[in-house]
Amino acid sequence: MADVIKTATRDAYGKALVELGGINDKVVVLDADLAAATKTGMFKKAYPEKFFDCGIAEGNMMGVAAGLASTGYTVFAGTFAMFAAGRAFEQVRNSIAYPHLNVKIGATHAGISVGEDGASHQCCEDIALMRSIPGMTIINPADDVEARAAVLAAAEYEGPVYMRFGRLAVPRIFDEDYKFEWGKAVVLNEGTDVTICATGLMVNEAIEAQKLLADEGISAEIINVHTIKPLDAETILKSAEKTGAIVTAEEHSIIGGLGSAVAEAVCENGKAVPVVKLGVNDVFGKSGPAVELLHIYGLDAQNIVEKAKKAVSMK
Repeated sequence: MADVIKTATRDAYGKALVELGGINDKVVVLDADLAAATKTGMFKKAYPEKFFDCGIAEGNMMGVAAGLASTGYTVFAGTFAMFAAGRAFEQVRNSIAYPHLNVKIGATHAGISVGEDGASHQCCEDIALMRSIPGMTIINPADDVEARAAVLAAAEYEGPVYMRFGRLAVPRIFDEDYKFEWGKAVVLNEGTDVTICATGLMVNEAIEAQKLLADEGISAEIINVHTIKPLDAETILKSAEKTGAIVTAEEHSIIGGLGSAVAEAVCENGKAVPVVKLGVNDVFGKSGPAVELLHIYGLDAQNIVEKAKKAVSMK
């Protein structure tokens, strides 16, 4: 068996920016003194004249991004998710989203898997914050192939985009010829007993959970929800009608993220199916090795299995 390729989605972000720099003269990149960590340093090395380090002043960086976008540039502004969604929320809302400017926020180091940086940097609230902003699109890719495709697609999209990338290297799921469809969830495995909607690094865990569930005679349909806003409710609801139960899995708080979006869609469309959410249970993170933290907080395949069994029992 060939070795599994593991790459952090933040690495794909940096490489995709370099790729864009060679084909789109209107692309400029901003960072907030974290170019090495966010991987925007790759773009800086290739196109120094189109890269601007705004220093440790994330709110100001979003204002600069808005100004550049208002003059016709496609702006990628990168920093950690905690600072992009949290510290700079007001500027993102008022300066970028309100005038619907062409700014793409590259939010790296999202979720518990930031690891040793601890609770102050482990942003598990960013999707909820960005979902609350009118007109904001949210993308959370599952692997490096999808991350690259998402960055390229974001450059072509008119309006603000929040892209969520991770620090931890994750297994590659998709082939190089994978085609990213804007706002379209991807059914990775068809099933009849339970639908598992996963996003980001939890997609790989859902795939592993599907195998474990199959051993127990439970057929799981796996959906990769790479675009959380706007949500592809049609695909999810169609699956729910078939399986009769839903589990959501995300490296984010159970409040306001994918689970909330799916539950809202189910309720609004009058579907009487249970929705069981797996995520960070309304607590802060803590410092530790990333993989260990994922297990501590229950963000793994085995916990998806348990949630799936619960959802099936509720039908």
